[in-house]
Amino acid sequence: MTPDQLRAFCLEFNACAEEFPFTPETSVFKVLGKVFALSALDSVPLSVNLKCDPDEALRLRAEHPAIVPGWHMNKRHWNTVTLDGSLPDKQVRELIEDSYDLVVAGMPKAVRLTLDRP
Repeated sequence: MTPDQLRAFCLEFNACAEEFPFTPETSVFKVLGKVFALSALDSVPLSVNLKCDPDEALRLRAEHPAIVPGWHMNKRHWNTVTLDGSLPDKQVRELIEDSYDLVVAGMPKAVRLTLDRP
């Protein structure tokens, strides 16, 4: 997955915005103001921080060397995923979607309904 593909996929979600609150190089993708993905899109290798269920995070880290505890994040709830080609793009997209869904799940039901997410 390229930086442009990562950005485009993250921006496909409902009510998503890209912001730069830390540095001009760090893209922060938010849904209604809540972070679901962070990436320095110019880094080599490319990586992205994604929210994850704590039990699933441990399983993924054990199975994939490209997935480690979230850099500068709560390591129980966040993973850093290195996009070095060792993970299929489909799996990366699923991890991004799971992160988005976890953030949306923490929002009030009325807000979730406006996003077409159960």
